[in-house]
Amino acid sequence: MTSSGLLRVGRFAACLLGLCFLAACGFSIDAEQARVCRSTLPALNSGSTITVERMQAGPVPRSLRVIYLAQYPDRPPLERFAICQFAAEGLSINKAELIGLETEEGPVSGASLYLLKRYYLETPEGVSADPGSRPDVDVIGVPSAVAYWLQQLLVSMPRTAIYALLSVAYALVFGMSGRINLAFGELAAVGSAATIAGASILLASGITSPILGLAAGLAAALFAAALHSAVGGHLTIGMITTKSSQPSLIATVGLSLALMEYLRLVQSPVTVWLPPIWSDAWALARSGDFLVSLTPISAVTAGIGLAAGLALLWIMKFTGFGRAWRAYADDSRAASLLGVNGPRLFIQTFALAGAMAGLSGLLIVAQYGGLGFAGGFQYGLKALIGAIIGGIGSIPGAMLGGFIVGLFETLWSAYLPIEGRDIALYAALVVFLIFRPGGLLGFQDPTPRPV
Repeated sequence: MTSSGLLRVGRFAACLLGLCFLAACGFSIDAEQARVCRSTLPALNSGSTITVERMQAGPVPRSLRVIYLAQYPDRPPLERFAICQFAAEGLSINKAELIGLETEEGPVSGASLYLLKRYYLETPEGVSADPGSRPDVDVIGVPSAVAYWLQQLLVSMPRTAIYALLSVAYALVFGMSGRINLAFGELAAVGSAATIAGASILLASGITSPILGLAAGLAAALFAAALHSAVGGHLTIGMITTKSSQPSLIATVGLSLALMEYLRLVQSPVTVWLPPIWSDAWALARSGDFLVSLTPISAVTAGIGLAAGLALLWIMKFTGFGRAWRAYADDSRAASLLGVNGPRLFIQTFALAGAMAGLSGLLIVAQYGGLGFAGGFQYGLKALIGAIIGGIGSIPGAMLGGFIVGLFETLWSAYLPIEGRDIALYAALVVFLIFRPGGLLGFQDPTPRPV
């Protein structure tokens, strides 16, 4: 791709990411608060069928107004409303705590509200009583098979972004050193822990804005993962200069276990979760009663992954670091003779790869809420498969491989038993290596040369 082409794609990705953030910022109805407010309606209208007409911001801060129809068997439908007030908003843990409830008949008393929460909303029956929103949205109609496929593609977007960023981390290190760092899954977990720590610092200061929380988490994740990767990569790969790559590989296994235990001690075995943000679905298409939808946070995470991938491609193609990396990967001795500082380039590469892993950890927290101290292992292993399929050492190939692995997992889960998904993925890797050991965009020789 030419320089002008990359710049055009980069501008498109930046615009897409900006639109995603603006759309998410403008999304004033919190999905978790909306669910709690809707769940009160069956208790307020016992024996009736509830149809939610619309939801909107309430008259006071941190409140929602829901307008609905209550259909009783022996009377015409009654149009009613309820106003729910909550304790907090944004990233606050207790943002879904109901502290006030009002209907057209007036405010619900404190004792009645306590009984409603204690013996109804907090029970499985209360959680399952949500009548949902009105399904007759004005969207394009598509055939059922197309709707199902489209929904699966939308669901796979965050996962493919996470795998692509992690696969790129493997490609950066292997492309330069010819060695694999098996600790990138744990570095993603470091990024996740740092994201939660950064957001928690803002929450402790009374700031609950999701945008500011994610910004603080982003800075913390990039710094923590880059630092751990630079130090760990220097100790396990940079300082082990044997001709064989096995000592470094074993050392990175030790680094992986050390980081896992380190996270267990620092954040405790109990996973800390951030509350869901921007999780109410946007309806895009429909097939009968089935709505094809996308959540704002899925659009944001996919946009961040796309923007980061394109930015990395630009860095590797048009910056001094990228030129030095490509020169050193092609011929380290010639690059050193021409002034490339090998040790410094190694540290920069480890830090950049760690930053990509930390960014994937941020996306995991934003999309799924959190990641346990041992949860990065599976992410790292599957991202390594993506890097191998794409052509390990090739950055565009790693992105392609991560996309393929994420899409494979999503489609397998949609059509086949999910318990066989991982076995099928690993078996597919074996078959792939037999017929194309160099990967899709890697070396074409049966036995790839050492980089």
